Amino acid sequence: MGILLDVKNLSVSYGAIKALRSISFSVEEGEVITLIGSNGAGKTTTLHAVSNILKKQGGTVEFDGEDITNTAPDKIVQRHLIQVPEGRRIFQNLSVRENLELGAYLRRDRDAIKADMEKVFELFPRLKERIKQSAGTLSGGELQMLAMGRGLMAKPKLLLLDEPSMGLAPILVDEIFSIIQKINEEGTTILLVEQNAYKALSIADRAYILETGVISKSGKAEDLIADPSVKAAYLGG
Repeated sequence: MGILLDVKNLSVSYGAIKALRSISFSVEEGEVITLIGSNGAGKTTTLHAVSNILKKQGGTVEFDGEDITNTAPDKIVQRHLIQVPEGRRIFQNLSVRENLELGAYLRRDRDAIKADMEKVFELFPRLKERIKQSAGTLSGGELQMLAMGRGLMAKPKLLLLDEPSMGLAPILVDEIFSIIQKINEEGTTILLVEQNAYKALSIADRAYILETGVISKSGKAEDLIADPSVKAAYLGG
């Protein structure tokens, strides 16, 4: 297993506000890595900078051995680095099937696309039940499933998940997290940004803690769960 994503000295500013201050982190093939931190710590900014949706003031991003620091976002998608954005962002007026098909719009392997859609339905049986429904009629949990399913249709080598549990009922949060684990077990590397620090740490291999644009701590997820300062700040204890 080698390093799949290598981020070095990444800096991003919004005008005079320094959102990220020279942060470095890596994701190895096969891992689940989580970035945790309070609101405004720079977690989503990090994902957007990696995907090059946001302009960087400094630093480099290497993916799968190639420098993608200045690569256009659509070309990054072609390399199978896929982001599932916060807030689901699906196409409300299209059906469940059409949303999933859009995830595969860069692919030409029709038989494999069909097989991958079946895999998505195995992970998310509810989407199969609602395949012809317009996405705008789905519940919050189903929308999250659809957003993740659409991301999987692009055949990610690395899946960036931004706040997948946001606004979901506790029972659905458990379901989404067990599906994230299953996706990883089936071979997809995951970089997870999540408010629910306990849940994120419980499924991650390693974690980085972001505080106001700086990585304040990193290590094995199990060590951070047991760390008193992390408990006090993020785990309600």
